[in-house]
Amino acid sequence: MIVVDVVIVLLVLVAVLAGLSVRMVQQYQLGVVFRFGRVLDEVRAPGLVRILPVADRLRKVNVQIITMPVPAQEGITRDNVTVRVDAVVYFKVVDPVKAIINVQDYSFAMSQVAQTSLRSIIGKSELDDLLANREPINQGLELMLDSPALGWGIQIDRVEIKDVALPESMKRSMARQAEADRERRARIITADGEYQASARLSEAAKVMSATPAALQLRLLQTVVEVAAEKNSTLVLPFPVELLRFLESSTERNSAQAVEATEVAAQLAEAEVEERGQDEPVPGIDQLELPQVAVGVDETALPKRPVRVEPPKPQPKPKPQPPQSHVRHAA
Repeated sequence: MIVVDVVIVLLVLVAVLAGLSVRMVQQYQLGVVFRFGRVLDEVRAPGLVRILPVADRLRKVNVQIITMPVPAQEGITRDNVTVRVDAVVYFKVVDPVKAIINVQDYSFAMSQVAQTSLRSIIGKSELDDLLANREPINQGLELMLDSPALGWGIQIDRVEIKDVALPESMKRSMARQAEADRERRARIITADGEYQASARLSEAAKVMSATPAALQLRLLQTVVEVAAEKNSTLVLPFPVELLRFLESSTERNSAQAVEATEVAAQLAEAEVEERGQDEPVPGIDQLELPQVAVGVDETALPKRPVRVEPPKPQPKPKPQPPQSHVRHAA
C-alpha cells in the first residue's frame, strides 16, 4: 500500500510539473522566455512550448497587423488655415524581443508618436495638398513614424489620413470659389458655341445671298415654327434690308429735290440777266418742280442732269384808247 501511495504522489507531482512547464502559443503569437529575469535569444514559435517551471517566465507577443486610429489633431497649415485632421496607422511587431525590452508599451508609444507626427505634417502642408494630394502626405507621415518604430521592433505597414475638418467660413469660401469656376467655364462654353454658330450663320448668309428666295423661305419657315407653339401672339421678324432700302431711297429723293431747287434758282438768275429788265421774276417757290416718285429704282432714273424750265411770263395787256363821250344832238 505504501508503494502504491508513493507512486500516486509521484505521478501527481509529475503532472503538476508538466502543467507548470508546458505553455501553448497561438499561431498569431510569438513567445519570449525570461529565465531568472534575463531574456533568452530564442523566440518560441507557435505550438506547445516547454519551459522550466520555476526559472522561466513566458510572455506572448501578438504579431498581427494592428489598426490604431490617431485622434483628430488641430493645427494651422502653411497657408494659415485652421484644420482638424485625423488618421489611421497600420503596424505590426517584427521583433518581439525589442518590442518588449526597448519600450514599455509599444502600442501607447506608437499612438503618441503618430499624434505628434500628424501635427507636424499639418504645419508643413498646404490646404490644397491635404484635400486633393494626400498620397505624398501619407508617405511623409509614414517616414516620420518609421524612425522610432525600427528601434522598437515595429514595422509600419501604411498610414492614411481619414478626414480633414474645415471651419464653416472656409467651406463657404470654397463653395463660392467652386461656383465662380463653374460659371466661368459655362461662359467660356457658351461663348465658344456662339462663335461656332456665328461662323455657320455667316456661311449660310453667303449661300442665301446667291438665291434671294431662300431668305423668304427661311422667314416663312420661322413663322411656321412660331405658330406651332400655339401662342396667341405671333412675332413676325421684319427684314433689316428693307429698312435700309427705304432709308437709302428717302435720302436719294431728298438729294434730288435739293439739286432740282438749286438748278431752278440758277435758271431764274440767268433769265433775269438776259432780260435786263426790272420785270418781276416768279419766285423759286412758285416754280413747278417735277414730282419725284418715291421708291423709284436708281437705275431707272435718267443719267442726264435734270433741267427745270421756269414758266414763261404772260404778255402784258395793251392799253385801250380812251373812249370819247360825244353827245350827238338829237
